[in-house]
Amino acid sequence: MAGFRGRSVYRRRPDREGGLPPGRLGQHPTISRRGSRRPLSALACHKLLAASQALFDTRDESDILRLAMDYVSAVGPYRAEAGYLRVHGHMVPGPQVGQGNASAVDRTVRELTGRDVPVTVPGRSRGRALALQGPGGLHGYLVVTSRSRPTDAQHFLLATLVRLTAAALSVAVAHHRRREDALELHRLRRERAGFQQRLITLVVELGYQRAVHETFAEVAASGGGEEAVTSALHGLIGFPVLVEDRFGRLRSWTGPGRPDPYPDPDPARHEEMLQGIARRDGPVRINDRLLSLIRPRGEILGVLALVDPEGDADEYTVCALKHAATSLAVELSHLRHLAEAELRLRRELVDDLLGGTDEASAYARSEAFGHDLHRIQYVVVVQWRNRAADDAFARTVGRAASAVGMPSLVTRRSDHVVLVAEGSPHDHALYETLAQETGTPDGTIGVSARCDTPDGIPGHYQEALRALEVRRRSRRRYGTTFFDDLGLYRILGPGNEYQELEAFVREWLGPLVDYDGRHRTALVETLSRYFDCGGNYAETAESLAIHRSTLRYRLQRIREISGHDLTSVEDRLNLQVATRVWKIMLGGPG
Repeated sequence: MAGFRGRSVYRRRPDREGGLPPGRLGQHPTISRRGSRRPLSALACHKLLAASQALFDTRDESDILRLAMDYVSAVGPYRAEAGYLRVHGHMVPGPQVGQGNASAVDRTVRELTGRDVPVTVPGRSRGRALALQGPGGLHGYLVVTSRSRPTDAQHFLLATLVRLTAAALSVAVAHHRRREDALELHRLRRERAGFQQRLITLVVELGYQRAVHETFAEVAASGGGEEAVTSALHGLIGFPVLVEDRFGRLRSWTGPGRPDPYPDPDPARHEEMLQGIARRDGPVRINDRLLSLIRPRGEILGVLALVDPEGDADEYTVCALKHAATSLAVELSHLRHLAEAELRLRRELVDDLLGGTDEASAYARSEAFGHDLHRIQYVVVVQWRNRAADDAFARTVGRAASAVGMPSLVTRRSDHVVLVAEGSPHDHALYETLAQETGTPDGTIGVSARCDTPDGIPGHYQEALRALEVRRRSRRRYGTTFFDDLGLYRILGPGNEYQELEAFVREWLGPLVDYDGRHRTALVETLSRYFDCGGNYAETAESLAIHRSTLRYRLQRIREISGHDLTSVEDRLNLQVATRVWKIMLGGPG
């Protein structure tokens, strides 16, 4: 642009007074002007010195550019129109003077690559884009216009200001880079420390997991059972360890503080707890215990727990607890399969004994199970109200028999469980134990007479069934009945002809049965209760829930309809036997 020279090279012109033409701006302390050599303005130099100090005291590129633009007018007839900073390879407008004019040169400046070039600023003259080129490379541009033709001294001051600005920007950029490098180094060191800590933690965890795995692998390899697993877990974690079965009963306890007696579980609450644990992943804390289900293939076999009242269990303890639960799942599942196989074989043996089998085979097979058929045997039949005769109830009956000293072989039928037991049962001990196990006394047990040889077991099974049936049809239907105590009822077995029994009942009770059928009365039942109560009016009336006068009326009707005398010893005996047969053998009113 005419009259406005850049900061690098100027055209030489002859010195009217014979002096040397000026060289590059910024290389000479004095400037020739119309044949005279005058010093730079002291005010301009002072302002340039202040600008230099301000520029180098600032570490923000935007502030440096703003200061440079503020000082442009102090070094000559210049006006700062716009400033640009190089950010990530692109020219970004900085603080601007004359917003409208700056937008006009944006495209020109954005396309420059480090050269000083003239630019056209609308409404201004002598415009030029000055590159802020420093040691760190191109940092941006200053767009400057001049109101009049500047002197060489003013050119020199402007060029110096541009160089100072570029140098200050280089220092600021270097400072930022150093700071960013320091922050990055600090971040990397932090990350390295974090990685090292995680690596150490991972190595410790892997080492602990390996130790836990090896411990339980050794227990499994040595054939250790449930007690060996819980002892190993207690040795690893130091907490008391316990195992409960599926119903909340204690199986084993390793460590101090075992409750004595161990509290009985509440079935409903225990089942709710199991379902709650099953819905969650991993061990669950309930009160002072950390519990993990023993659950191979989804079936809950029990609970493994550690006692931790202070809540000190950490992730390593949880890891050991999980491994132990897995080992116990394998162990208990194996024991379960063995028990089921043994139960099935025992059941097959009992089925054969009840149906009749050869003695040699029976002796050999029972000996394999540790059952001595050479001893006196008893057949026991168990039926419990509201309990299906399934495998679970069969196991319960077998446990109860073992608990009362009755070594037994167990099988089940559609509605009852059958035991072939060594030795005579002890009165009502089995019934009382089962009542406690099941939580209800509503059960009936029939026991056969003694059996000396295996070939007599089928007949004794029928005796046990008869004793069970007599108990079920008696006034006290729950409890134990021995076939040896049946007395008269022993001859009313299934071996007798039912036609003769029906004829006998018809002879003595026929008119009463027919009357009850026509009038929907209960005269036969009243007579049966009367005999059961030994002829006691008050007790009979109470058992029938009727008044004594009503009872007297019914007994009078019985005499009239049947034609039999209740005061006759012979009639009374036959009537009593007939009512028993009617109730027990012929099914009563049905």
